Amino acid sequence: ECGIAATEFSPGDRVACIGQGFASHAEFVAIPVNLACRIPEGVPEEEAAFGMLGIIALHGIRCADLSFGSRVVVMGLGLLGLLTVQMLRAYGCEVMAFDPAEDKVELAKQFGVTNATSKVPELQGLTEARTQTQGADAVIITAATKKRDPVDQAIQLSRFKGKIVVVGVADIHPERNELWQKEVELVVSKAAGPGSLDLLYELEGIDLPIGDVRWTQKRNLEEFLRLLKNKKVDVKPLITHRFSISEAEQAYARLISGELEKPIGVLLEYANDAPIKRNLPVVKSVVSGRGQTNFGVIGAGLFGKALLLPALQKLPEICLHTLATNSGANVEHSGRKFGFLHQATDAGQIWKNPDIQAVIGLTPHSHHASLVRSALENQKALFLEKPLCTTEEELSELRALAEQAESLPILMVGHNRRFSPHTEKMQTWLKSRQTPLVVQIRVNSGFVPVTHWVHSEAEGRSRIVGEVSHFIDLLQSLTNSLVTRVHAERVSGDNQSTVNNDNVVIALKFADGSVGSLTYSGTGDKAYSREALEIFFDGKTIVSRDFRVSELHGTGKTVVFKTRGQEMGYTEELQHFVNCVSGKETLSAPEVTVVSPDEMFATMKS
Repeated sequence: ECGIAATEFSPGDRVACIGQGFASHAEFVAIPVNLACRIPEGVPEEEAAFGMLGIIALHGIRCADLSFGSRVVVMGLGLLGLLTVQMLRAYGCEVMAFDPAEDKVELAKQFGVTNATSKVPELQGLTEARTQTQGADAVIITAATKKRDPVDQAIQLSRFKGKIVVVGVADIHPERNELWQKEVELVVSKAAGPGSLDLLYELEGIDLPIGDVRWTQKRNLEEFLRLLKNKKVDVKPLITHRFSISEAEQAYARLISGELEKPIGVLLEYANDAPIKRNLPVVKSVVSGRGQTNFGVIGAGLFGKALLLPALQKLPEICLHTLATNSGANVEHSGRKFGFLHQATDAGQIWKNPDIQAVIGLTPHSHHASLVRSALENQKALFLEKPLCTTEEELSELRALAEQAESLPILMVGHNRRFSPHTEKMQTWLKSRQTPLVVQIRVNSGFVPVTHWVHSEAEGRSRIVGEVSHFIDLLQSLTNSLVTRVHAERVSGDNQSTVNNDNVVIALKFADGSVGSLTYSGTGDKAYSREALEIFFDGKTIVSRDFRVSELHGTGKTVVFKTRGQEMGYTEELQHFVNCVSGKETLSAPEVTVVSPDEMFATMKS
């Protein structure tokens, strides 16, 4: 299958995939567009499976800044080394190679590397002979050792101002004077090339301009596949063992224990004719509630697994019917842990199932609007973890869809703080107030780097979008009134050590005359109290700290309300949603649910 933006691919294409956490050993994987290439005609799939290893070796070559006729020593003739020597020869370099294992030296010679040896003194002699005693232009280390011997030897083999590239693993702390004598440059290559581990490149599909970066990891992959097609690289002799994917665990165990005889490349094979199963029954280790209402859950990230799924599991009125996530491993583990009847990697299995009446959405923020669309299309009740959406365009679209719908299913956004026992207690203290409120909320949210997904335009947009609606909703709940005006200011920092959008002060005016302020900071001490709230009215003051302790002052005697732990309202909000689905209750604040996103985006504009 192909996503909407993956226009260069079509269903049924053979593709080579790369990337940690994406090109995994699994029957099904989801690969971002910049981490996949079509396999050329004539290249077998088992050869294309060497793609990641091939481009790691290729990027190591590029880090050496070579030209035609360069004289290069390769130290270590494992899988990476044997790929490296072949590509160096394909690019017109003269290659000398070393490995202590004689069988690997012989394999290198089969690839045309006649100047290969298993003896260090002989390597020195070969290098001097082939370079007229000047030394190698570059030494590429593809060995794996904790010692610094390879680097020390590489310095001896290098010419003046030569280059050493460490592709494998070695101690890179040689004697300074030895480097100084020759002005040798020492480089450690990173993965498969520019774009590697770059979230914008890998996850959001933002390519690096070819005029600025000629060889990204995807272009390296295309080049490696071209070398395979043109028979410049031969990986068939590198495949020493084969196992089916069902035998993968035993294969790893035998590899680690040393039982496999002289392994180089171990290939895992898959059955091509196996039917695709998108919905699997779960053999339950934990039994959930078996109530009248079937619930489906989409997404199971850290937040959901830590807080909401355990709370759902405790509700006896519902049956946890189906869990769907993108990750097969995650859905299987979470499905068993929380007692779901079924598990799936396709959310459509939930939306199209007539037996499921309600859905819990726990996906990344960027997917929330699409969940609301699906709920409207399929007329299913939806509990959506905040925010409702991440852009004003999405909000306008959802409003239009709601206006066009013949009937509106229940939609509840997870603003849990209004359901906290502390909020309910404060509301009872405010019930007979005679004057508008002055409310102040302070949030010490802690630093999150600008590279985190919550700041990404494609995923989170910002923590203002992701979190601040919580506190606007809480203010509306306490005042029992809607916002009429909003103004916000953020800091002006370097947006690195201080993320500007994470440090804001927001002022709000409410229809009943109340005012509120929210200080949201991402620069404070994480060990300090996260949230504090103060309310001033009628000669009284309410103080609440971290939803653990709330106090009412000004009645002659301080009234204290404590809970045994932090009570944020997660269980209570889910119970309210379940009651709404079953018809026992109506939504607590239907008019506020729609307004909070407006105020959130007004805050962003301010």
